[in-house]
Amino acid sequence: MGTVFFGRFEHSLDTKGRLILPAKFRAHFERGGYLGKHDDRCLALWPEEEFARRIDHMRNLQDQGRAERNLTRVWAQGLTEVEVTASGRMAIPAYLREYAQLDGDVLINGALDRIELWNPALFAERVEPSESELTNEAP
Repeated sequence: MGTVFFGRFEHSLDTKGRLILPAKFRAHFERGGYLGKHDDRCLALWPEEEFARRIDHMRNLQDQGRAERNLTRVWAQGLTEVEVTASGRMAIPAYLREYAQLDGDVLINGALDRIELWNPALFAERVEPSESELTNEAP
């Protein structure tokens, strides 16, 4: 099945813009990871093997036309390699914190092939309304 991330955790950024990853996820990032801008103003954190799959997808996408090449360019310029310390700390660059509006509390969401880092208010606004589909409740 490969690497699968799931679960919801809440942590806070420290004064230096670092975040502690939940212990459950740390083993996947012993050699570091790749952090970047993702859909709906969250950040995505991929381990090496999943990032390689994402790179393959983006390489194929950029061959489809100008808009796709530009999307690939924007995606690539918003990426950085990160190191996760033995204690699970990971520094998040200021430009990524700004993009995702991370300041204080951070919702850490397992999203199957990646981990997503969310501003909790944005997650509540953009993702939680979809829960009614899962529970078969009217919105």
